[in-house]
Amino acid sequence: MQSPTEADNQVRGILEMNAFDSKSASGQDDPALQRRLANVGAASVLFYRQPIEMVSALGAWMSAANGKRYLDCYNNVPCVGHSHPAVTAAVSKQISRLNTNTRYLVQVVDDYLEALKAKFPAELSNAVLTCSGSEANDLAMRIACKNTGHRGFIVTEAAYHGNTAYVTEVSPSSFKQGSIPDHVVTVPAPSRANYGDDIAEGFAMAVKKAISTLKIRGYGIAALLVDSIFSSDGVFGQPQGFLRAAVDIVHQAGGFYIADEVQPGFGRLGSAFWGFEYHQVLPDIVTMGKPMGNGFPMAGMVTRPEYLARFCEDVGYFNTFGGNPVSCAAGLAVLKVMEQEELQTNAHKIGQYLCSGLNSIAADHAAIGEVRGEGLFLGVDICQPDQPELADPAATVRLIDGLRDAGILAGAAGKHGSTLKLRPALCLSQAEADFFLDGFRAAARRL
Repeated sequence: MQSPTEADNQVRGILEMNAFDSKSASGQDDPALQRRLANVGAASVLFYRQPIEMVSALGAWMSAANGKRYLDCYNNVPCVGHSHPAVTAAVSKQISRLNTNTRYLVQVVDDYLEALKAKFPAELSNAVLTCSGSEANDLAMRIACKNTGHRGFIVTEAAYHGNTAYVTEVSPSSFKQGSIPDHVVTVPAPSRANYGDDIAEGFAMAVKKAISTLKIRGYGIAALLVDSIFSSDGVFGQPQGFLRAAVDIVHQAGGFYIADEVQPGFGRLGSAFWGFEYHQVLPDIVTMGKPMGNGFPMAGMVTRPEYLARFCEDVGYFNTFGGNPVSCAAGLAVLKVMEQEELQTNAHKIGQYLCSGLNSIAADHAAIGEVRGEGLFLGVDICQPDQPELADPAATVRLIDGLRDAGILAGAAGKHGSTLKLRPALCLSQAEADFFLDGFRAAARRL
């Protein structure tokens, strides 16, 4: 969708969507808000024009200081549910016993690494643990450059891959001013609006053109780096397998495919544990983070041993807190809970239920456009009622505020911030899905 006015046509940064504006008059009498702004200053990022003070969370719900409860359909970090007792117990037990770095042999670390590697194709048998997805993507990019001998990267137009200096360069949605550097080329998101009915062919040809541009500029192609559900671009997963053609072209040109699974990974898509698995492609490197520790900060990447060995010939890699025993205890508990509670199956089942409900509501409301996604990772376009091909970011903000009033947390995505982004905990029940649909229906009526 394209935006109808010059104001709405501007690209919205990932941190500007659904965010508090410290320059506004709203919240000036809130002591907790003023305390945060005084402490963090211009780097402060808070949701909503009137930020919420949270005090606790359990399962799919969060509770505010004023006693109001919110169904959390936004925060994909607590994938097995906020404050899950099994994760809490594992972290508490391990931190009371030992927490140190990976320079020592600690059984829980290798227990976790082996459990994690079991979720990957056999070729990807070396894992490096970090503290954030940004670090994981930074390392993946460096490995790609070393092994291909090239420095150019291809990402999508509204991509977000992290916040280190190197990774920010491949995160167009982070830029408030200026533009991406010369060694990075963007391609449009894999949507019907951009490529018509043959998304696979259109996206592959865009990638092929980007490779040519990088060669002309003298960089060559180091890697195609994409979030497998294209979250920041507006959530694009269909048709299943469309990524294969683009990845083949990258490999033929001597580049790597880095699958950024920080958001879609760990069973969220329901029908597959990973986004690359959903598209039936084999990455050269996979990065992950966010839901990995269910709130305990951990991330990592996996790759082929020969790729990692070649990189380590020059500089090696060590991360003081990456892969510490407490994080591995948390990660191992997450994998066990997902299996014991069949959360990937639940994501598939409840995701289909939500999609059906959202499409039913969309049929009765002209401002609700296309519903996209897989499992419990969904995007809903908000559009001009009389011109469905035109995005309406302002209405998206109103919808998010209406959901908040109904006790539901949601976010925005897309180049213009006109897509409602939904990522509830994988433990979401049908009753909780109904609560969301009721709130969404009521908020949609007021658009």
